[in-house]
Amino acid sequence: MRVGLVSDTHGLLDPKLPEVLAGVDLILHAGDVVKPSILDALSAIAPVRAVRGNNDLVPALAAVPAFAVLDLAGLRALVLHDLGPPARPHRQAAALVEQHRPRLVVHGHSHRPGHALVGGILFVNPGSAGPRRFSLPRTAATLEIQGRRIRLAFVDLAGPRAVTFGEAGSFAL
Repeated sequence: MRVGLVSDTHGLLDPKLPEVLAGVDLILHAGDVVKPSILDALSAIAPVRAVRGNNDLVPALAAVPAFAVLDLAGLRALVLHDLGPPARPHRQAAALVEQHRPRLVVHGHSHRPGHALVGGILFVNPGSAGPRRFSLPRTAATLEIQGRRIRLAFVDLAGPRAVTFGEAGSFAL
């Protein structure tokens, strides 16, 4: 199963996202969509599961859940917007991790792409695919799930074309 990871679009659909997400089976959006049209556009690429972020204030996004628990090819995943540091999640996020016991947690909010393997759980922040903020890169990510193995890659959306800036790694969960 191939999954596209997007977060913090803040109302911007980067023109490179359709190419980056081409062929994925599912897109996970980790919040701060801001404009419902973003979800419509992503849905034209693949099915989308999104969660609500702190900037998703328009009434049309009120039905978007605060978190989602999914089965991704037999791997339990939790998607939420604001996790905090993976090693010390915010209280509410830690409670969700404890309750649902995912092997994968997809989160956003910080706009910082990255991943961490903590206590046998892979935490992934795809970064921000929206307008550039601070000095952070504009990114998205892809996951390839085969059994209990995950291959993670981040994609830099800056520049004239999207560029995968290397595999973040392969993980056995």
